[in-house]
Amino acid sequence: MKKILVLVFTAIFLFSFGQKKMNNVEYKNSAEVFTIKGLSQSTSIDCGNSRMILLSGQVPLDAAGNLVGNDVEKQTQQVFKNIESILKEYGATAKDIVKLGIFITDISKTPDFRKIRDLYINLQNPPVSSLVEVSRLFRDDVLIEVEATAVIKNK
Repeated sequence: MKKILVLVFTAIFLFSFGQKKMNNVEYKNSAEVFTIKGLSQSTSIDCGNSRMILLSGQVPLDAAGNLVGNDVEKQTQQVFKNIESILKEYGATAKDIVKLGIFITDISKTPDFRKIRDLYINLQNPPVSSLVEVSRLFRDDVLIEVEATAVIKNK
């Protein structure tokens, strides 16, 4: 019984002095990126000294919802343009990305993706990433979708 009481009081103590600003969540969209009604392009979470920005999967659509490009390289350019536009809303850039989730319909086109990705990310400290080949995305003509997580310092 003593051990349980010690554990409970330790937990209460730790939680009472823990980070107090973790509940600050903010959602933003960029007017430069196509928005689907009812979905957010991004959310940021205040983590005290820094802010974590989570982006929904970005696809190669322009602000009007038109597909840009018919190959992985051109589509990846539009995807990263969209990512940059959303991150700009928070004062961030693609250099602040710490994680990428890549969904591609033809894994043999990965070098085409990387060629464009490397123009945007911090190559000294590249983001961790997961690359998954999928049989299909939400439309047959969309060849790639990229999720991103970035971290910036709070001002």
